[in-house]
Amino acid sequence: MEDQEREALEALLAAAGAGRRSLKRAAAELDARGPAAKAALVALVAGRGVSLPEEAASWPGKRLLRRARGRDVEAQVRRNPIRRDEAFTCAHCGVEAAPGGARVRDHCGACLRSQHVDEVPGDRAATCGGLLDPVGLEVVGGESVIRYLCRRCGAARRCRAHPGDDAAALAALSARAP
Repeated sequence: MEDQEREALEALLAAAGAGRRSLKRAAAELDARGPAAKAALVALVAGRGVSLPEEAASWPGKRLLRRARGRDVEAQVRRNPIRRDEAFTCAHCGVEAAPGGARVRDHCGACLRSQHVDEVPGDRAATCGGLLDPVGLEVVGGESVIRYLCRRCGAARRCRAHPGDDAAALAALSARAP
């Protein structure tokens, strides 16, 4: 393989790691270069210890670049979690909280406490599991937003108040100093 061709393929591999848009551009360029360039790319990454099957040279450029960079598994990770709206028993006051319906319920409507189970609302990816205490209330875009602080790890979170939340608890929270 010529040095110029090797440099071009190295540039495509580097560009593929710069984000989704760059990956798409690099893949389009690799596809335009044809099967010989794909075969050269397979040989290039094989020299680095990345094993690809023989038919990899016939793959679409995007798939080939992901596999060549070792990002094929990462590409399958869901980035927009499925929101879970489940009934639960409050860990603080023991009230049974029903699912929220159109707006996912993620905190107790009686005491306004929540559990630190989400990184992104609904993903259930947090490993802390500590109790989130309501520490303040603010109005954002005409909606009430509850501010939380985790008892276990100290993480600060925010979530929208639910229409079924206890009005007295919300009023007491809004009376607290910010």
